[in-house]
Amino acid sequence: MAARGTSARALVTVAVAALGALTPVTRPAWAGPPALLQCQGTETTAYRPGLAFQPRHIEITTSGRFTSCVGGAVTSGSYGERFTIFVGCNDLLDGFHRARTFRWNTGDTSVIDGTGRSTATAGQVVTTITGPITAGRLRGRTAIEVITLPQPSALRCLTTGLTNATGATTLTIA
Repeated sequence: MAARGTSARALVTVAVAALGALTPVTRPAWAGPPALLQCQGTETTAYRPGLAFQPRHIEITTSGRFTSCVGGAVTSGSYGERFTIFVGCNDLLDGFHRARTFRWNTGDTSVIDGTGRSTATAGQVVTTITGPITAGRLRGRTAIEVITLPQPSALRCLTTGLTNATGATTLTIA
């Protein structure tokens, strides 16, 4: 009888272990951010002096705000930068490479080592920036930001120059 009791206990132990193996394991809160972060917002770009057809050194200041982010603790963010390039209305679509730092509502930052390209479509300049997150939150992931700004009008490029533009921006980090 003792052997039978031992066998029954062993069988119960094996059954409990097997059921435990089938129980789904939830990811602990500290396991890291979800696989995808998506944000939507606006970007304002200022050009000093104003963009004209004749290329010249222009100081460009960008200010972006993500008011709606989905994918974890990040719910909003921002970025801003200032740089000088030699550009005119006709060559706004040239490619570029630069770092951009996103600041999140969580107090964290993410730095993208981004390569950008622009196209003119239906009266808008659509700029796509892609690259890896090289520092901060979500390091090692890939970011894609798409910024849509109004295309400079020929009249403004011929007269006072284009001094600013505001449009939509979206960011996906996977």
